[in-house]
Amino acid sequence: MTGRERAPRRPVPWPKVVVVVLLVVLGFYLAGLLARAVAVAQDGSVVGWGLAAGLVALVLAGALAVAAELRFGAATQRLGRQLEAEDALPEVPVRRPGEPRDRAAEQAAFDRHRAEVQADPDAWRAWFRLALAYDAAGDRRRGRAAARHAVRLHRAAPGA
Repeated sequence: MTGRERAPRRPVPWPKVVVVVLLVVLGFYLAGLLARAVAVAQDGSVVGWGLAAGLVALVLAGALAVAAELRFGAATQRLGRQLEAEDALPEVPVRRPGEPRDRAAEQAAFDRHRAEVQADPDAWRAWFRLALAYDAAGDRRRGRAAARHAVRLHRAAPGA
């Protein structure tokens, strides 16, 4: 490479940047709650100790919820990367904001992946593809449930 050539730029992973920023903000918020718990506990009254215990429980619940979501995100990324490496990602309709939905294409993709799950209910790949089909159709709740099931099956699979 000569002095004038530049290495190609890698795109900024904005979703990861946003997650890190939100985690930092949440960390400050949780630290503030803990500081408030200490201040309330120093009152020495039973009510103060009860409030402090409640704040500590709130901080722990928040930290556990965030940790669970991060583990879920990392696990689904691993499954997605594995399917991509196997060239086995599903073809699901992609819709850009403002574009009308192609319900027929969404239904066809969903039906195809649901049939795949029914044919082999223990296949994590089938469940993950179904999760992506749910997500493409806008059904996030069922998509996350199918993705969680795919992660559980993947963990239980030999050699996982």
